[in-house]
Amino acid sequence: MSDRIGASLKRLFDEHRLVFWYDADRDMREAFEAVELPDVEKVEIANNEFGLKYRILKQEPKQKFLVFKEGPEPEMKDNWLLDLQLATAVFKADQAAIWVSELGIPRQYDAAVREHLEFYRSQKRLDRLKEIERQKPSQSTNDVRRKILTVCTGAEGELDTVIERLLDDLAEGKEDGLRLLDRVGLTDFFWKEVSNTYGYQSDAPDFEDFAITLFQSAYHRALGEDSKLNAEALLLFRRWKNNRLWSNAFEALSQRYQDLLKVPEDLLDRDYRTLGTIDHFEEIDRHIIRSLVSAMAEQSVTSAEVLKITRQRRQSHWYATYQDIYQAIGYATEFQQALSTANFGMTSPEEGVKKYVSSWFRLDQFYRKFVYHMQKSGQSSLLADLFDLVENRYSTSFLLAVNDAWQDQIAPLKEWKIKGYPSQRDFYRDQAAEFRRRDQKVAVIISDALRFEVAEECLREIRKLNRFDAELKPMLSSLPSYTQLGMAALLPNKDLSLVPDGSGTVLSFGEPTQGTANRQKILAKGRDGDRVKAMKNEDFMALRTDEGKELFRDHDTLYIYHNRIDAVGDKLQTEDRLPEAAEGAIEDLTKLVRKLSSANFSNILITADHGFIYQHRALDESDFSVAEPAGDEILVRNRRFVIGRGLKENSGMKKFSSQDLGLTGEIDVLVPNSINRLRVKGAGSRFVHGGASLQEVIIPVLRVGKQREADVDQVEVRIIVSGRNLISSGQTAITLYQEQPMSEKRQPRQLLAGIYSADGTLISDAHELVFDFASENPRERELPLKFLLSRAADAFNNQDVFLKLRQRVGKTSHYEDYASHRFQLRRGLTTDFDF
Repeated sequence: MSDRIGASLKRLFDEHRLVFWYDADRDMREAFEAVELPDVEKVEIANNEFGLKYRILKQEPKQKFLVFKEGPEPEMKDNWLLDLQLATAVFKADQAAIWVSELGIPRQYDAAVREHLEFYRSQKRLDRLKEIERQKPSQSTNDVRRKILTVCTGAEGELDTVIERLLDDLAEGKEDGLRLLDRVGLTDFFWKEVSNTYGYQSDAPDFEDFAITLFQSAYHRALGEDSKLNAEALLLFRRWKNNRLWSNAFEALSQRYQDLLKVPEDLLDRDYRTLGTIDHFEEIDRHIIRSLVSAMAEQSVTSAEVLKITRQRRQSHWYATYQDIYQAIGYATEFQQALSTANFGMTSPEEGVKKYVSSWFRLDQFYRKFVYHMQKSGQSSLLADLFDLVENRYSTSFLLAVNDAWQDQIAPLKEWKIKGYPSQRDFYRDQAAEFRRRDQKVAVIISDALRFEVAEECLREIRKLNRFDAELKPMLSSLPSYTQLGMAALLPNKDLSLVPDGSGTVLSFGEPTQGTANRQKILAKGRDGDRVKAMKNEDFMALRTDEGKELFRDHDTLYIYHNRIDAVGDKLQTEDRLPEAAEGAIEDLTKLVRKLSSANFSNILITADHGFIYQHRALDESDFSVAEPAGDEILVRNRRFVIGRGLKENSGMKKFSSQDLGLTGEIDVLVPNSINRLRVKGAGSRFVHGGASLQEVIIPVLRVGKQREADVDQVEVRIIVSGRNLISSGQTAITLYQEQPMSEKRQPRQLLAGIYSADGTLISDAHELVFDFASENPRERELPLKFLLSRAADAFNNQDVFLKLRQRVGKTSHYEDYASHRFQLRRGLTTDFDF
C-alpha cells in the first residue's frame, strides 16, 4: 500500500512543490509515516498554520513539503493555508480503495472492505487475507466476507472450520473470535451463514445456544429422529468430533451438555443394542456397559451380540477411557462361549494333555485376561455381577471339573510319565543339547511359573515381530511342581534327589542346584568342552549391544533366569496381582528375545520350571483338602504337596515314591487330589503350584527362530458396493471387507475412509478405521459404513467422485491412497448457500 501511495505522491511532486494530504477518516497515519520521498520534507498541521506558512514561504522557499492533517479539510473560512493549497495540489487517499487495490479483488466487491474497515486496521490480518485471496480469488462480496470470518477466528478453510475454532474457544471459556467478528461488523453475516448452512434459527442467536443445539441435533439425527438442525450440521459434528485436534474441546463440551440435555435420563428408555457406534456423550458408553454387564449376568444376551457390540464400541471416542471394561466384557464372553462348547471327558492321560494344549488352555487364558482387565479398569464394583458369574463358572464348571476328570486318569499311574510327551528332566539332553550336537549355539530362557497358556500368548507376541517365528510344544513338569525341582530338572542332571532336611533343596550330580552360580556349575557338566553361562534376566538386559555380542562369541550355551510371575504370585501380599505379572512377563520375554537376537543368538528356547493354579476370589472352606497328611516324618508341607518319609496315602491325596517320580533317595510325596489345597499357616491360597493339576504340570517349550526375510504384513481390505456405482442422495452406504483374519504375521491395518472429488476435495465425513478382525468367519470381517455428503459435494454434481481408503505414511501426518472406488455423483437437487 505504501508503495502505491508513494508513487502517486511522486507524480504530484513532479509538478508541485507543495502537496496537502487530509486524513478525513483518521486512518492514514500509519501510511503517512511510512512514506519516504527524496527531497520532500513531511510536516503536519496541528494548530501551527502560521509557523508552517512562514517556514514554507520565507525560510525554505524552494523545499518541497508534504503537508499532512489528521482529520477532514477545514472549512474555507477556517483554512489559514487556503491560499497555498489553492496554488498547489491536494492528495486524496481513500483507504478502502487502497485496500481493495492491495487485495487485488474486483472493485465491485469493495463493500466487503468499506463495511468492515476495522478488520483492515491490522496489518497481520490484512496479510493473511491477501494470502488466502491469492490462493483462491473471491467470486463475490460474500466470498470476501467468508475469508474475513476465517481470518478473524484463525480457521483454515470454510465455515465448518470457523465453527470448529469457535467451539474450541467456547470449551476454553474464550470469546476472542466472536468479539472480533462483532468489532469488524460481521456478526449478522456470520449468523446468516450459520442459518443457511446448518438450519439454525433464533431471534437472538448465541454461539453457546448453537453449540448446545448442535449436540442435541447430532444426537437425535444419529438415532434417526427429527432434529432442529439439518444433515449438514450432523456432518460438521462428526468431522469435529473425530478430529484429534479438537478432542479436548469435544470432551469438555460433551461433558458440559450431557446433563443439561438430560442424556442419562433419555438413555434409560433406550435399548443399548440400538446405539451402535453413537458416541456423542460419554454417558452412552456408560449406559451400554451397565446394560451389557447386567444382561450377561442375567444371561439374556448372546455371545455373538456381546462381541458385536464391543467390536462396534471400538469406534467410540470414549473407547480409550473404557477400553479395559470392554476388554473384560469381551474376554468374559469368549470364556463363556468356549466353556459352553467344551467337553472335559478323557479316556487317558495322553488325551487329557492333548485336549488341554489344543483348546482347554484357552479357558485359563480368557479367565486370566478377564481378571486382568477388570483390575486395570478400576471398576470392580461395576463388574461385580459379571465377575461372580465368571469366577463361579471358572472355578466350578472348568477348573474343578477338568481336574477331577484328570485326577481319574493320573490316579492309576505307577510312575510320573505320560506317553508321547517329553519329561522336564530330559529337556537339556533332548532339546537344549540338540543344538550343540549340530555345533550351534543356544540360549535357554527359564521363566519361573510360565504357565502354558501364558506362553501361548507370548508365542503370538513373538510371532508379531518381523522375521521372528516360534512354535510351542508341551512338556511334563517334574513332580512336585515347584521351583527348586523344576529348575534342577531343566539342567543337565544325574541322580536328582530331594535333600531330607525340610528345605526342599534338590541335588544333581550330588551337588546343590539352588542359585545362579550353582546352576552354572551343573550346566558345565552337560557337554565336555562347552563354554556355558548362567545369568539373571536383569543382568543380561543391562548389557550393552557389544557386550551381548561378546557373550555370544565366548559361550556356546546360555541359560537366562526370568522371574516375574512367581515373584508376585508366591507372596500372600501380592498374589492378587498375578494377572498383571503375567502381562509383564510376556512383555519381558518379548524384549529378551529381541535383545538375544541382536546379540546374534538365533536359537532360543523358552520354558518354565512349573505352572500354577490361580483363582482370583478368596477360597471357600470346601476348596481345602479334608485329608491331613500323615506318615513317619513330614519334611515339607506346602499348599499343593507334602514331602516326607513313610507317608501314608489317603482318599484325598495321591502318593508317589522317589522312584515313581524319577528321583533317587527314599523320599515320599503326597499330592492333593484335583485342585484341593492343604492348610498352611501364613501362605497364600489363590496362586499355588506343586501339585499335579493340568495347569501346574503341563509346561511350555517355546522354540524361537529368526528368519532371513521380512514375514510380517498387514491384512488387506476391499471395498464392496452393491448396485450401481451411483450416488444420488445425501448419503451412501458401502461395506468394507477384511480379506484375511488377523494373525501374528498378518497385523491390523488402520485406514481413513472418505469420499473425494477428482481434485482431492473431501466431500463427505471421514471415518478412522482399524481392521483387526481375527474371526475365520468372513461375515464377521465385514464393516458396513454410511457416508454423509457435505454441501461441498454440490460443486461436483454430475462428476466422478471417489471413495478412498487412505493410510498414514509411517508415523507422519501424511496419507497415501490404499484403495479407491469410482462413483458418479448425480443428485437431482443441490443447494446454493450464497445470498
